[in-house]
Amino acid sequence: MILLVQWLIDWPERVARFLAWLAPLFARITVGWVFLWSGWGKLNNLPQLTENFVGWGIPNAHVLAPFVSGVEFLGGLFLLVGLLSRISAGALGITMIVAIRSAKWGDVDSLETLLGFDEFEYLALFLWIAVAGPGVLSVDHVLQKIFARSASCVTGGVAAPNGSRPAR
Repeated sequence: MILLVQWLIDWPERVARFLAWLAPLFARITVGWVFLWSGWGKLNNLPQLTENFVGWGIPNAHVLAPFVSGVEFLGGLFLLVGLLSRISAGALGITMIVAIRSAKWGDVDSLETLLGFDEFEYLALFLWIAVAGPGVLSVDHVLQKIFARSASCVTGGVAAPNGSRPAR
């Protein structure tokens, strides 16, 4: 019985390690695509979005409507390619919190309702990307490798334990 339980835990873990690159890529492409086009649509309909912001009681709607639209568009684009992924996910997560609070909060009557909002599901994905990172198939990963290599060359191949340059 112990062998069976170990196999049922160990085998999926080995498969998951082999496919670890797939989850962040899939998450980034999914939300990146959605928010790229959502932001694009909002940028092309700013008067209506500004009116919605005013109706939801968002202050400085004339400034925040184009700002949020740009965050969605650029954040979506950056997530698609994996550039500044943690920052983009964080910024988009904040927009989801604001969206829930300003446009959906009146509809919340239970935890089930809150967890059922698309915005909350996006927020969960953004949190995961911000914490777990963009994965190996990303521009961020390539940049980290390049800068780690150049830092290693500058320090003579010796890197400090915390990633900083050693004192001279």
